[in-house]
Amino acid sequence: MSETKTALVTGANKGIGYEIAAGLGALGYRVGVGARDEARLGTAVEKLRSAGVDAFGVPLDVTGDRSVTEAADLVERRAGRLDVLVNNAGISGPTGPGWVQDPTTLDLDVLRAVVETNVIGVIRVTNAMLPLLRRSASPRIVNVSSSVASLTRQADPDVEIGPVMAAYAPSKSFLNAVTVQYARRFTGTNILINVACPGLVATDFTGFQAPRTPEQGAATAIRLATLPDGGPTGSFFEDDGVIPW
Repeated sequence: MSETKTALVTGANKGIGYEIAAGLGALGYRVGVGARDEARLGTAVEKLRSAGVDAFGVPLDVTGDRSVTEAADLVERRAGRLDVLVNNAGISGPTGPGWVQDPTTLDLDVLRAVVETNVIGVIRVTNAMLPLLRRSASPRIVNVSSSVASLTRQADPDVEIGPVMAAYAPSKSFLNAVTVQYARRFTGTNILINVACPGLVATDFTGFQAPRTPEQGAATAIRLATLPDGGPTGSFFEDDGVIPW
């Protein structure tokens, strides 16, 4: 197998995911660009390659068992192992004015769809990629979450945490809790798994109404993806440090 480290970033055809892929590529990683839309995937890969990144496309729908299995097979053929997995793909679900998701009127099908992508999809991808990650000397897993997942902040009336989002915010709290369980399971191994909050980033996810750039949003995930051996695991980070659960 090549000495070049390989990373897979889900939802990497645009926005924060693209910038995570670009940042890891700039550090010398071979980058698998995971995305559902194959046309956008091809465009993203070509753009990364034109910037000097060793990128390859990975058609990947995190909600589909077959798609994820085929993605793992593709990464194995291309690289033989996986050193970094960044679970970035996520959805908010429909929102009302001001991004509100009212729990008293929430469509349960919306909730199911959000959890399927943001939580079950992460578990599906992580477990499919684990055999490849275990071949790495220093495997790293980063789950992209949000500060709105912090129950501590949500419950504090003195903290401005944004609108009520009864599908999206709990899905990210669920993701955080799952990450802790993985960290417990990986105790005594060389796998480090952490959660990254990108902050409020100007992407189509926010209608481009946000103060941070995608490059700024990618920084914490890149840092966690490149932690040295013995680094933190099972923790929740933003630019300024640890976020309370």
